[in-house]
Amino acid sequence: MTPRAVRIAGGIAGLEGAAAVVVAVVLIVRQAAGHHEDAISGYGTAAWFAIMGSVVAAAGWALWTGRRWGRGIAVFANLLLLGVAWYVFTSGQLRYAVGVAAVSVAALGLLFSPSTLHWVARAGDQR
Repeated sequence: MTPRAVRIAGGIAGLEGAAAVVVAVVLIVRQAAGHHEDAISGYGTAAWFAIMGSVVAAAGWALWTGRRWGRGIAVFANLLLLGVAWYVFTSGQLRYAVGVAAVSVAALGLLFSPSTLHWVARAGDQR
């Protein structure tokens, strides 16, 4: 049986992945509407967000449905989001930084909770 903490963490990861896919769509629409920046490619950045968002969303689905392989991806994504929160903080956007950090820390707390670690450790017992 999948622990509640794993399912909640899976929901968070799924929402994080969905948010990244939404960002990809916004970038594509902006680029198609004529917005241009010299430093980045709107389509290339959108592709990156679409790929990464899809992978994180898949990890969230995996955790939600009790598949252990999603945990590593979700942990990695949320560790990266802590770095994003720091960058946002140093850019002077305290509210956004606190929000991103809080979600990331909550997900990591769930992914490293005792019930989750026990669930992951039991994977070897089922062979």
